[in-house]
Amino acid sequence: MWLKLFLLLLYFIVLFMLARIFEAVVWYETGMFATQLVDPFTLSYKKLKTILECRGLGYSGLAEKRDVSELVEKSGDLTHGELYSAIKKEKEHEEAGDSSTTHFSGEMHFYELVEDTKDGIWLVQVIAQDREALLSNFNWGKMVQKVSQFGIRTGTFNCSNDRRSCIRRGWQRSTLIMSVPQTSASKGKVMLKEYNGRRIETEHIFRWMTSHVAHRIKMLHQPKQLVKEWRPDPTHPIKMFLFAHLSQPPAFFSSLSVKFTGRIEFIFVDIRYWDNQSSLSEIGITQSPAYILKMPEGIYRYGNSTGEFLSLAAMDTFLRSVQPEVNDLFVLSLVLINLLAWMDLFITQGATVKRFVVLIRTLGTYNSILLVSWLPVLALLQLSYLDTLYGYSLKLLRYADTTTLASLVRADWTFYSSHPALFLSTYLAHGLLVDYFEKKRRCGNRGQEDSSTNLEWLASLWDWYTSYLLHPIASLQHIPSDHSDWEDDPNFLFERLAFPDLWLRPLVNIDYIKALPTWRFIVVGQQQDSDSSGSHSDTGSTDSPPAGPSRPLHRNRRHKKSLCTQDSDTQLCANTKMDSTYCCQHRNNNSSAEGIPEGASLPCEVESSQQHCDRSAWPCDVLQCSECVVCLENFVSEELLMALPCGHAFHQQCIVVWLAGGRHCCPVCRWPSYKKKHRCD
Repeated sequence: MWLKLFLLLLYFIVLFMLARIFEAVVWYETGMFATQLVDPFTLSYKKLKTILECRGLGYSGLAEKRDVSELVEKSGDLTHGELYSAIKKEKEHEEAGDSSTTHFSGEMHFYELVEDTKDGIWLVQVIAQDREALLSNFNWGKMVQKVSQFGIRTGTFNCSNDRRSCIRRGWQRSTLIMSVPQTSASKGKVMLKEYNGRRIETEHIFRWMTSHVAHRIKMLHQPKQLVKEWRPDPTHPIKMFLFAHLSQPPAFFSSLSVKFTGRIEFIFVDIRYWDNQSSLSEIGITQSPAYILKMPEGIYRYGNSTGEFLSLAAMDTFLRSVQPEVNDLFVLSLVLINLLAWMDLFITQGATVKRFVVLIRTLGTYNSILLVSWLPVLALLQLSYLDTLYGYSLKLLRYADTTTLASLVRADWTFYSSHPALFLSTYLAHGLLVDYFEKKRRCGNRGQEDSSTNLEWLASLWDWYTSYLLHPIASLQHIPSDHSDWEDDPNFLFERLAFPDLWLRPLVNIDYIKALPTWRFIVVGQQQDSDSSGSHSDTGSTDSPPAGPSRPLHRNRRHKKSLCTQDSDTQLCANTKMDSTYCCQHRNNNSSAEGIPEGASLPCEVESSQQHCDRSAWPCDVLQCSECVVCLENFVSEELLMALPCGHAFHQQCIVVWLAGGRHCCPVCRWPSYKKKHRCD
């Protein structure tokens, strides 16, 4: 998890540096920065119209280029970045056409999207039954392109689909309907307005729309009104002011007032007929037009930093960062958590199918955790006594978002969101580099190298799934078993499905294995004759050769194992569920073949005549013995031993395999290996 966070942070740093490199390249080729101002009088008439359409100002009555240039200058300063963005968006809207238009199927569809939404502006073309539309397909396409860049959604309602609804609403002829929220409260009342103009032109229709949207904004025409509105207001602590020599605010400014209803109050100050400018100087306004964000922490002049263009998208990003809502934070966390999850595609090594399976699992896990984590957050935000904490959090956020670094981050966000191909290609390149270095690191560590193919990994995944179905305890390990129980007999699968033990077996966490006592078997010396230290009696064990300086202190391992250890030391005992008596019987028979009389019991304290073990290393509650009943081998010096709570000792590797295979009991006494055994003194 921390590795993914580090890699994602590194990726964001790379994006930040790459954006600065792009700025340096543009400056080297053109000698201009994106924040550098452009003189509107030097631009062509076509570019000036593009800027006015992007800002949402009408120019139908302006035939001269000089008048159009003055209108651009009155609405705000123009930068190279805004000019480039406006031209790019114009091309995108021309390619998109009217594909974003909604076709309403009836009354309920119209009500759900237009009247019940209450947080947006709609322009709907109503086509009366057996009549032509008010706007032709070409003019309607131009209208859709013009209004969609201001967040205004469009649709068509054909009365042939729902004649009763058109009669009830009075739509007897083809017309245009506009819906605008009327109140400043969130989810306020929606009013439908019908276009009654005589001139059916896109420019006149757009001017009719902007005039109605502008009524939502508070208009100030006198200095006294400004002084009153400039005072601190607890009900509206955040206010956005526009000081300009215009009759009405630009369309992008009016549209933002609908999107930020209840969060930010928008105020337009018309200073065309102000003779005394002293009231403006007193509040710090030295030039116009000016876009001023008034906060309890102070005022912020919008447009002086990088990426702060006079467009809907740029100002929307700025205001969302200053005064976000819960949905904005949720979307941001959703984007970050999915970028974090996609890192698994490159960190995971091995087959391609394995990468995508791990990716799907990670995406599901991370998104589920995100959704569950947001539930208590939403519940806490409803508590009234946390309003103070919420206010201080927003205050710190506003301090951070009005810095130069924050403006650069917002500019990069706007740039990469408008160039998704560049964003995806850089993410892919970063992931491939991560995959390369991860592969190099694992090649250096042979134990972590995974060279399995797609088919091999799918086979292991199937083994893991079937192991989970048949052995739920063993499936807690994320490593599929190499020897399945049904490999010898295909009918074993169906037998286990019908066996009740499949559901009655308890699920036990295997972490308890790490807490079992473990020690090393140590040989401290040899058993020697009291009369001669250099020779041994001839009556010693018939199986063991004399020990000498050139012989090891322990006996050689058997070359032929007993019935319990044929094919697999642990699987056969588990499959047939042999008890300790059967295994001990074979162990005694083997011992009798080595010189111990048949029928005599083999005590655990019997040791090899060639060695003495250090009993001080044994835990106090463990029974002392010299042989592992799982593999039927004697303990050898320096071998790791492990004991169960019942007191029986075994080879560590043997008993771990036994327990991990789902047999959570002692091989000798069947005491549960995860349950502590109390002994009576």
